[in-house]
Amino acid sequence: MLDTMSRNGWRITDQRRTLAQIFTNNEGYLSPKDVYDQMSEKYPSVSFDTVYRNLRMLSEMGVLEQFYFMEGGLKFKGSCLDHHHHHLICVNCEKTLTFEYCPMEQQMSLPGSYKILNHRFEVYGICEECQAASS
Repeated sequence: MLDTMSRNGWRITDQRRTLAQIFTNNEGYLSPKDVYDQMSEKYPSVSFDTVYRNLRMLSEMGVLEQFYFMEGGLKFKGSCLDHHHHHLICVNCEKTLTFEYCPMEQQMSLPGSYKILNHRFEVYGICEECQAASS
């Protein structure tokens, strides 16, 4: 993450090192508020807007992936940069499985004549463990 920041012309400050460390230490999903809460412990003067803006920019750079949970809102997670894949996400416990199937590899009849630059595909459901726990 720090290398990508540097390649994109960002100065590597202590706050940005801390931001990168938060995602290194956490494999799960973090809301902007989760990140802000952790950042403000070490940097009490950091603003929520600054944290949110950095999260969005890191997502645009490809080092963070953003997901929208119906109940939990927008959350971020460190990107899987080694190969193209998609996600199956439990809406209850947020357990995530990756899968290689890509709907974009199928012949799709899309409206207009767009040049596709990127895409995302997530499937939301309830994992086996959560189904068993609710029974």
